[in-house]
Amino acid sequence: MWWDERVSARFRRNLQPTLTYWSVFFSFGLCIAFLGPTLLDLRCQTQSSLSQITWVFFSQQFCLLLGSCLGGVFKRTLAQSLFALFASSLAISLVFAIIPLCHNVVVLAVVMAVAGLAMGCIDTISNMQLVKIYQKDSAIFLQALHFFVGFGALLSPLIADPFLSDTNCILSNSTANASSNLPHIRKSLVPHHPGNLSHYDLPMKGMVVTRVSYAFWIMALINLPVPIAVFFLLYKERMVPCFNGSSHPLLSADELAMETRPGDKDELSPPVQRAQAAGGHDDLFSCCQSKNFRGASYTYFAVHITGALVLFMTDGIVGEYSGFVYSYAVEEPLSVVHKVAGYLPSLFWGFITLGRLISIPVSYRMKPATMVFINVVGVLITFLLLLIFSSSVVFLFVGTASLGLFLSSTFPSMLAYTEDILQYQGCATTVLVTGAGIGEMVLQLLVGSVIHDRGSYSFLVCGMIFGCLAFTFYALLVFFHRMYPKPSPELDDASPAKAAVGDDTGQYQR
Repeated sequence: MWWDERVSARFRRNLQPTLTYWSVFFSFGLCIAFLGPTLLDLRCQTQSSLSQITWVFFSQQFCLLLGSCLGGVFKRTLAQSLFALFASSLAISLVFAIIPLCHNVVVLAVVMAVAGLAMGCIDTISNMQLVKIYQKDSAIFLQALHFFVGFGALLSPLIADPFLSDTNCILSNSTANASSNLPHIRKSLVPHHPGNLSHYDLPMKGMVVTRVSYAFWIMALINLPVPIAVFFLLYKERMVPCFNGSSHPLLSADELAMETRPGDKDELSPPVQRAQAAGGHDDLFSCCQSKNFRGASYTYFAVHITGALVLFMTDGIVGEYSGFVYSYAVEEPLSVVHKVAGYLPSLFWGFITLGRLISIPVSYRMKPATMVFINVVGVLITFLLLLIFSSSVVFLFVGTASLGLFLSSTFPSMLAYTEDILQYQGCATTVLVTGAGIGEMVLQLLVGSVIHDRGSYSFLVCGMIFGCLAFTFYALLVFFHRMYPKPSPELDDASPAKAAVGDDTGQYQR
């Protein structure tokens, strides 16, 4: 095997939980990508306007961000984490099954808000648990985790495509005129920017003819094994209430190491246990409590902030590029035909998924800091070349693929790097996930407004600016990493800067 026996043995010991977290992230990916292609059919189903239906995007994304902030609440015991994942993955299957029954746009927005909350919990908890299990070896497993979200995001549009309407799915007197615009409108749907399509006039009343319900029921069935896998993990750990009502505390690396030493287990007093637990991964609101800041240096906060800002920019680029590259391509000066331009978002996400697959073996041989450096420099160079060759359609496709590759591994690499700096004792996972979610939502709104006011060329200018900012924040992160205090045995156990024990057993932590 291309990794050493120690990591291989650790993976075998934690095989079931690792595969379960990966499958849950597939559920996340399945849910995040279906809305764009199916939104026109859902507009027909709810008999709403384009401006009304595109607010469903915002409903999902806002609640995804809220769920990411709240996900850390379930970290205190493994039972809480797994029950949250079980409820979230089951909720996604139920959402898929319920969507065809939503004939009102407000009801649909509420259902998508529930899906967003579930996705946010999955995002935070799955990342957090893999970091807790593998710690210094977590980079490779985080890369695999984010491959599965890319795989799910590729699969759901493929499932939906055969059931999408070729003509307007509301039959009325104006259907013939409106149908000619459908391919362009479908590719132009941009999340979180409802005003983008306000100039299109589609019928809102008439007979609804759409088969998109079958796509959602198929996705509900495909996703159903995921909550079943989480339930089996709960059963294996004897956490199903009817079999075992006790809840096992989720041990930190320090507590786990102490448990493995004969005679030390009883010496760990409850106050110390609570102090150690407080120093680990919390929800965003617990992270902001002043008790977690005692004894922390300014570099402790700087590492959290700069790491989150890097992901704010890079995840924001993913959102704004995938949302607006089609609109950019069909406008002057490129004027790419609609059908050809429609391949650009698929090419972008395809190379993100391919890059995440390639990053799995690469991350074992390369340090996370090096991978993040290559990513942000690659993004910067790609945008620079896109600006230089802005009149070349061929290079637009090449640049789109290149951008997907460089952005693919940024999140898991940054998460592994930041957690390693903080010795797995800070709130990095929660802060980084939240920062990435805010960036994806805010930068899409910002770029949409700028393109509306300044024209399509500003799309690449914005990307270049965001890339420069990402590189700047990464350079600051490296600077604060060098300034960050080294682990010291004199540090108090409750200090947020306390280092984890250097060599843990790698057992699945309850």
